[in-house]
Amino acid sequence: MSSPSHTAVHAADAVAQRLDHAVSTLRSAPGRLRTVLDAIVSGNSTTAQFSRFVVVGGLSSALYAVLFVAVDGFGDQPANLVGAIGSTLLANELHRRMTFQAGGRVGWVTAQVEGGGLAVVGLVATSLALAGFQHLFGTSTATAQLLLIGGVTGLIGLVRFVALRAWVFGTSHDDVAEPAGGVTGNVVADHRERSAA
Repeated sequence: MSSPSHTAVHAADAVAQRLDHAVSTLRSAPGRLRTVLDAIVSGNSTTAQFSRFVVVGGLSSALYAVLFVAVDGFGDQPANLVGAIGSTLLANELHRRMTFQAGGRVGWVTAQVEGGGLAVVGLVATSLALAGFQHLFGTSTATAQLLLIGGVTGLIGLVRFVALRAWVFGTSHDDVAEPAGGVTGNVVADHRERSAA
């Protein structure tokens, strides 16, 4: 059985490969559109990073929703915890590779520990929101709970973007540089190199 970190690395690599393909396709767009897309995909401006942050947030939120619904039979708090862990592992790796293009500056463990620490704030906030919602309205549907979590997560996401950009993926990290391939880097190759060391 593979570890959660190994599974997250493989999931991140699969998503990264699909996104690389999508980016290659978009880069064949004509004129001004291609220029804009290149700036978003390759740029380090706040706008470019925030655009990538939103895409990664959407992908990790979709994973969260799938995990939440799959585990909801055990209760909303366990479902929230499983969804938060799975989506955080994926999001931190994709933010490291894509959003902040920090694969050469920040290692996997650093991204997971520091990004995960920020995610704990989100987990606490969504747990409190779910508990308050259940207290006020009693039993509710998974859809209603997901809408609540989506709203809370959106607000926290703005704070998380600023913190990730300034603290976790800023240029002050002295981690050993890792090889990067394509826009998103080769997550599995990087993981194998670290495992072999």
